[in-house]
Amino acid sequence: MKMNNTHKFNGKAMTYSKYRPSYPDQLILDMITEHHLKKDSRIADIGSGTGNFAKKMLDVNLHVLAVEPNKEMRHIAEQQLQNKNLFTSIDGTAEQTTLSASSVDLITVAQAFHWFHTTAFRKECHRILKPSGKVLLISNSRVLEAPIIQDTITIYTKYCPDFRGFSNGIEESSDIYQDFFNNGKYQLHTYSFPLTYDKTSFIGRHLSASYALNKANKDFPFFVEAFSELFERYQQSGIITLPNQTVTRCGSVF
Repeated sequence: MKMNNTHKFNGKAMTYSKYRPSYPDQLILDMITEHHLKKDSRIADIGSGTGNFAKKMLDVNLHVLAVEPNKEMRHIAEQQLQNKNLFTSIDGTAEQTTLSASSVDLITVAQAFHWFHTTAFRKECHRILKPSGKVLLISNSRVLEAPIIQDTITIYTKYCPDFRGFSNGIEESSDIYQDFFNNGKYQLHTYSFPLTYDKTSFIGRHLSASYALNKANKDFPFFVEAFSELFERYQQSGIITLPNQTVTRCGSVF
């Protein structure tokens, strides 16, 4: 991964696990159909974090090799998925997975591609994939023009020095995908996947960001209060539904 990125979520792994959104069921069904996956298919979930996307795959009996360098996040996944026989936890990075050459049918990356050194990751994908294997990149993408999302950007910009845009700004640029996939070709799918929160989960979701302030920061109370006020401004009957699209990009690196 890019330098020092493996520690970005230290101290936030439990918050991440509790409040980060899942992914559409239809995405999993489409993935199985399009890639002809079955129980003995080997899927490498790279940057698997606390096992959010891995669980979706395990729930439909797919064999998941979960590669995650952050110890705190990896241990949460191991605790939560220990009863899944098809789950294997691996201490590795996107650029050095430790997986065997030509051993993987499909690579998935859910909400993590922006942390990778893309050139080195592409080389590693080429090494570990079987010749017919592909890479599936998945992201939950905010609808940037929505007023509540613009207000969220204002809060992050005010309080968080490390904020560079959502997902390190990767959502605003397609060039990185053109460079990553072979001949710049990939299939793009978009799923409408609105996210519903109560006040606790709304604040928790925004505290789970890598760039969010932690409790040790003197501005933390003001940061939390800003999101509390934002919730009250938009909530209806104690609930907020955020516009969200789950976007997948799939292609070959060969």
